Amino acid sequence: MTKKSLTHTNLLNPAEPEVPKISLEGEVSRRSSIACSVIDNLSMRGRIYDVKQNRWVILCMFVIYSASNSMQWTQYTIIQDIIMKYYGVTGNVVSWTSMVYMITYVPLIFPGSWFLDKTNLRVTTIIGSFGTCLGAWLKVFSVPQDMFWLGFTGQTVVAVSQVFILNVPPRLAAVWFGADQVSSACSIGVFGNQLGVAVGFVLPPMLVRASGTIPEIAADLRLMFYLIAGFTSVLFVFILLFFKAAPPSPPSAAADLGNSLDSNFLLSLKKLITNRNYVLLLISYGLNVGTFYAISTLLNQVILTYYPGANIDAGRIGLVIVVAGMAGSVVCGLILDKTHRFKETTLSVYAASVVGMLIFTFTLDCGYISVVYLSSILLGFFMTGYLPVGFEFASEVTYPEPEGTTSGILNAVVQIFGIVTTLLYEWMLGTVGDRWSNLTLCGLLAFGTAITAAIRSDLRRQAAQNNAKE
Repeated sequence: MTKKSLTHTNLLNPAEPEVPKISLEGEVSRRSSIACSVIDNLSMRGRIYDVKQNRWVILCMFVIYSASNSMQWTQYTIIQDIIMKYYGVTGNVVSWTSMVYMITYVPLIFPGSWFLDKTNLRVTTIIGSFGTCLGAWLKVFSVPQDMFWLGFTGQTVVAVSQVFILNVPPRLAAVWFGADQVSSACSIGVFGNQLGVAVGFVLPPMLVRASGTIPEIAADLRLMFYLIAGFTSVLFVFILLFFKAAPPSPPSAAADLGNSLDSNFLLSLKKLITNRNYVLLLISYGLNVGTFYAISTLLNQVILTYYPGANIDAGRIGLVIVVAGMAGSVVCGLILDKTHRFKETTLSVYAASVVGMLIFTFTLDCGYISVVYLSSILLGFFMTGYLPVGFEFASEVTYPEPEGTTSGILNAVVQIFGIVTTLLYEWMLGTVGDRWSNLTLCGLLAFGTAITAAIRSDLRRQAAQNNAKE
């Protein structure tokens, strides 16, 4: 489908400007010189950039859209014992309803990133919202006890749709927000994913009774599936009507430069995988977020080990972890916008994640679940708060490569680490217990901290922005 035909069908925002492209089909080394010349031209023109008020509406819609997808991630695993009893499946099968989010993302990341680079935010958001809605409706028809396979199919459709979500926050922030707000906007965009995870932790245990009879559980599951399907349907209509691709004019010099460079996916990919700082960040980011995925997937099992019957508490502890992380995300975003100290902030948050994980590990068996709530706040604030910090640091060390490709590869590596870490964590919980399992996660985080310390503070986007001001 050509850009002209997309515009004709209103998938591309008609108001989006057609920007002349600078060809990059020549040597790889030409890209940096082109970027410098464009920045020089922007400086000589003395162009004044302005931001549009509706950028907050666009960001708000994306946050809710992202939440509608991620809230379904732990929909089954947070009530694992109930799902096992009702559908007659094993715990490992239930765990795969979470891990399918990770495993589907890996092979789809490259076509997904290419699609985002070649179309725009509106097209990808519409497709992702439709897939999220479709998967939710498939689950509505999976309530009969012999239809777990259909629910798993719906979960897979929703998981595939996240390809059109996870890469978006840094792109949306760069396209819609000025240089002094881009980190905060990215943090808020990631906040949407965390918000959905938080709802996904607390909603299923509240709606589905752990001690209910089979007919009662069936009624509870039906209510839960209908609520989510209805919500995603309304959201899809709103996105179709109101979500726009880009403002009429770029909000910053960095965004202007991004528009002026022709996106070459294979060239960008080659430059990214040969970027030392980016490769180190991939590993450290994967270790941190992979640990978070493992804890989130198996939280029900871990909490019930020491506090039998505390299904609702398990969901609330997950909620506490994520809500604390949302606060951490916003705080870290504000710090980055004010200080632009990406390396120092990333390293500090990572090291604090190790401390938080250690405290969580040694308070889990204290016998007072209120203490576990408190330790979860500390763990979540730093571990989950690290997510947007890593995104923004990646955008800095890889600029002017497309944010969709940069964040896409970052998320793909995260899924691989998430699958491996979750399987390892599940195996260790069953063989050596939670203490050694959690200490292993602490070791992974400590290793990630050391890798983060080795990353150089090569802030290319900040350099481009500063050059434009001179």
